[in-house]
This record gives sequence, C-alpha cells and structure tokens, in this order.
Amino acid sequence: MFTGLVEGQGTVRRIASLPVGMRLSIAPDDSCFSATDCALGDSIAISGCCLTVVAIEDRTLTFEAGEETLSKTSLSELQAGSRVNLERSLAVGDRLGGHFVQGHVDGTGTVDEISRSDEWVDMWFRTTPELIRLMVPKGSIAVDGISLTLVNITEDRFSVALIPHTLSITT
Repeated sequence: MFTGLVEGQGTVRRIASLPVGMRLSIAPDDSCFSATDCALGDSIAISGCCLTVVAIEDRTLTFEAGEETLSKTSLSELQAGSRVNLERSLAVGDRLGGHFVQGHVDGTGTVDEISRSDEWVDMWFRTTPELIRLMVPKGSIAVDGISLTLVNITEDRFSVALIPHTLSITT
C-alpha cells in the first residue's frame, strides 16, 4: 500500500527481457531514499506500479514485471536512462498524507492537453471509457504514482491540477 506522495525519482540503469516479462534495474537519486535502505522482497511503487525488489547491488534496485503488469502499465516503454517516480510502501503507523494507492494499475492514458497558469499546470488525459467509469468527480487518482484529485471528467478524458511542489519532485 502506498500514499501517492512520491519520495523522489530514480534512473533506469538496465532493462532485460525475460521469457514472460522484463527485469529492470533502477538507481534512486541521492535526494530520494537509498537502495541500502531497502531489502529483498520490499514493495516499491515504480511510477505507481507496485514491484518487488528481487536484487540490490551497487546502489541499484532490481525488479521483475510479468506480462499482465506490462499490459496494464507503461513500464514496457522504459529504457536505460528513463526517469521514474519512486515510493516505498507504507508501514503500519506511517502517516498517510495522500490517498491509499494499491500499486495495482488499471490502465494507461495519454496526455491530451497541458495548460499553464503561473506556476500551476492543468493536465488533461485521454483514456478508455472503461477506465473513466471507475472515476469519481473530485475523487482521487494516481497518475505515474502521484496522488492527485480529479478536477474534470468527460466520457474519454479527465483533468488534474499540479501544484509547483508536485511539479518539482516528480517526472
């Protein structure tokens, strides 16, 4: 379980194909948590998708993603050098500042429109009607692992507003 309050970013170091998925290695930024603060089996949200740490080596965390995960996320589009949002899973007693994010991704969308107003950004995303049906006006949504409030919802689009702080710490 996660909050959608991204702890920082990391850089994809390696990608390898598996018979039924992929293996990816990510180095958290120094301003994020350290790989040495993680253990094998820990759950980490990689741009919102919950993955399990399968190896830790040289300040790098390695994960594996299966076909189902790859079909519901944009992880298959990552390559060495890609930037990702990172968040460690909640522990009992942790403060919950965002909303509950399971890390089980329902699907993807595409950025449809971006408008800037001073330091704020309003973003519209296009997605499937099946995903739109899951959304509630003024409800919560996680986009790339970021806890956001739905501002507007149409039959195939939704919008969120990004504050300067969120823009400064996320991809």
